[in-house]
Amino acid sequence: MKFKLTTVFAMCVALALGTLGAATPAEASTAKKQKQKQAAKHKSKQVKQVKKKVEPRAELQDADDLLLKSSAVVVQDQSSGEVLFEKNSDAVLPIASITKLMTAMVVLDAQLSLSETLSIGHEDVDTLKGTSSRLKVGTQLSREDMLLLALMASENRAASALSRHYPGGAGAFVEAMNHKAAAIGLKDTRFADPTGLTAANVSSARDLSKMVAAAAHYPLIRELSTTTERTVWAGSRPITFRNTNGLVRSPASGWEIALQKTGYIREAGKCLVMQAWLSNRPVVIVLLDSWGRLTRIGDANRIKRWIENAALQGGRPSASLSRRPAG
Repeated sequence: MKFKLTTVFAMCVALALGTLGAATPAEASTAKKQKQKQAAKHKSKQVKQVKKKVEPRAELQDADDLLLKSSAVVVQDQSSGEVLFEKNSDAVLPIASITKLMTAMVVLDAQLSLSETLSIGHEDVDTLKGTSSRLKVGTQLSREDMLLLALMASENRAASALSRHYPGGAGAFVEAMNHKAAAIGLKDTRFADPTGLTAANVSSARDLSKMVAAAAHYPLIRELSTTTERTVWAGSRPITFRNTNGLVRSPASGWEIALQKTGYIREAGKCLVMQAWLSNRPVVIVLLDSWGRLTRIGDANRIKRWIENAALQGGRPSASLSRRPAG
């Protein structure tokens, strides 16, 4: 009996200790909920971290999914003056060889003989950037051929020669460029040379939309800037030059380009301006500081599809950024 009482007593103690160490049903439920809450919080944190990783990609996307990579953009309906799309349109940036559109306007405004023979001199050699040229010192071409090579092939020596053979020389030519810029209402535009090799030649996308529209009034600029290729005689040998704009050279591109100019220096990035017919209306496109070799072409094609798709749907393209008449 003594053994049994001792055993029963031990069992009671054990049960009591077990009861104190175990949680009640309510406590067990609370603990379970806390664990679930912590797990959910941990999972939510992981989801937020994943979202952070993809967020920068979303910042590149505007409401119309254009995903343009150029730093500054203007797309303008030239017939109405309405700006259909703009991005950093007032940023003042180097414009590289887009400069040559102004060079061509100043030459034609002077009404100089297009058949007059001009020569490439040592002064026309690029000592700033060290760019090469197939026009050797001493090469003689007509003023019209110099204009052609400056606009179509972006020949720097040709543009320089055009300025030197201007009444008063290169200095007077640059003054005329800036005077012309003011005359057509360009507020952010400054020129220091006729080639665009210097980063001191600056403008904004909004100003350049006006400059393109002004240049489009010159039939010869439209013709020469959109010439696919041309062979000229430099001395006793023929040299074939091709357009720097791949959209002009490719019939399969589907573009109807009335005027264009490309540009590049390191400070300006890849640049492209065009007047093109899209959905039966003239549209001015300005793309500045594009990264990548083909980015400006890709941006132009995205804009083209955007406008044409809107026309097929019976509407007009609208952009997430401000739209207003240029002025």
